[in-house]
Amino acid sequence: MEHLIFSLNATIPIFLTMVLGYLFKQSRMIDDSFVKTLNKFNYKVTLPVMLFEDLSGVDFTMVWDVKYVLFCFGVSLTSIVVIWVLSGLLLKEKDLIGEFTQGCYRSSAAVLGLAFIQNIYGTSSMAPLMIIGTVPLYNVMAVILLSFTGPGEHVLNKESLKHSLIDIAKNPIIISILLGIIASLLKLDFIPIVDKTIHNFSVMASPLALVGLGAGFEGRKALKKIRPTAVCAATKLLIIPALFLPLALHMGFTGEKLVAILIMLGTATTPSSYIMAKNMGHEGTLTSSTVVATTFFSSITLTFWMFILRYLGTI
Repeated sequence: MEHLIFSLNATIPIFLTMVLGYLFKQSRMIDDSFVKTLNKFNYKVTLPVMLFEDLSGVDFTMVWDVKYVLFCFGVSLTSIVVIWVLSGLLLKEKDLIGEFTQGCYRSSAAVLGLAFIQNIYGTSSMAPLMIIGTVPLYNVMAVILLSFTGPGEHVLNKESLKHSLIDIAKNPIIISILLGIIASLLKLDFIPIVDKTIHNFSVMASPLALVGLGAGFEGRKALKKIRPTAVCAATKLLIIPALFLPLALHMGFTGEKLVAILIMLGTATTPSSYIMAKNMGHEGTLTSSTVVATTFFSSITLTFWMFILRYLGTI
């Protein structure tokens, strides 16, 4: 019972906050324009500030772990390639291969991941290491996948890759991680006024992100493309964690590192995948349905995985 209570305390507040965001939207307390602005503000300001605060406040030479970063990168790349190949062989609607593969691998690491780790440990110093190993790869592979698949003629060219690499270099999450690492290595000590200002923005990050996710829910879209959506959600939330969590345990990852790996493997598909799919000429219905389905069911599956890891004494 103790392990179940720990797991529920780690997951349920996260999803209750998202439910409240959804209810605020349904009651017209907030509208689409507000949600769009909120998500943009959160992505460009509060999340980067939180990452910067967490990293700059630790001795990065003590937390850096090459094996951990390479593990996150290797597992992500393996998942992408295997799912891409299998979907090409098994999916009847070939136009859906890119959306299906992206929906299966692209986790909401920077939003839900940071929220979960902060909720359990109070800080998120390990999450940036996981993000370094996955987020650039997520974006590059999404461009490649969506360029090669989908309706119409899609050609992977230098311009699309160049555009993707520029976007990654300008990504505020990546920039904040680099700045946090630099501040940590230089052992910068900010005056109290600066420290408190940074902290004020930092503490807004997780609640605002969760409210934005909940408010952006479009439940009717979950009914479309129901069969591939179900397979995609099961792969994202159950199959991938079941395959790679034992490997993470075998390699000795525990505590905050293991929770970050769980988020990488088994959290909901990021909403930004829908924006990318639409912008690259895809229908986007499967992607939006997958985001909705994985976000809803991850409240159950993440609690289950947290319970297992807690029962094993690894977190």
